[in-house]
Amino acid sequence: MTAYAQRERRLLADLLLRLGPDEPTLCEGWTTRDLAAHLVVRDRRPDAAAGAMIGPLRSHGERVRLRTAARPYADVVHEMRTPPWWSPVSNRLVDEAANTIEFFVHHEDARRAQPDWAPRELDPGLETALWRNVKLTGRLVLRRSGTAVEVRSPGHGSFIVGDNPATTLTGPPGELAMFLTGRRDNARVTIEGDGLRDARLGL
Repeated sequence: MTAYAQRERRLLADLLLRLGPDEPTLCEGWTTRDLAAHLVVRDRRPDAAAGAMIGPLRSHGERVRLRTAARPYADVVHEMRTPPWWSPVSNRLVDEAANTIEFFVHHEDARRAQPDWAPRELDPGLETALWRNVKLTGRLVLRRSGTAVEVRSPGHGSFIVGDNPATTLTGPPGELAMFLTGRRDNARVTIEGDGLRDARLGL
């Protein structure tokens, strides 16, 4: 695994062990146990992970996740921390592209659901890696929402989705990642214009 995806995975695993299995997360209806199980299934059970995107497999994916969540919590977190080399989403060739935003966002899902959370000061290299991912995923998410937006991140750049955008979304790369993956109420971004008011966001 490459640096930033591995680091966020390790920090999340450490946090999950500190918090225990029954704390809330920003993922609606999911505790820390549910979040850990989701990530284990994503790494190790592509047949079940596909349920997040393929409707007919959704119930199968949820059954597998619930069975995983029912196992001893420390074992589940250990498996989340140590993905197999053959994982389709966490092998060395794709890890940084597939997991930098995934694990950053889920790390923040666990952090920001706690009453004493505070913003992190991110490594500049992580911010650069997140911005690369935001430019890719942001275009996909915003196109699908049908919203014309200019996305700006001071010190990193900007990009436009759609024609003649009347809405501007501004923030650091990590906050944009949170917003564009559906954490609207927990992202510290600035929005000018009304184009994102009712937009459905998230991957």
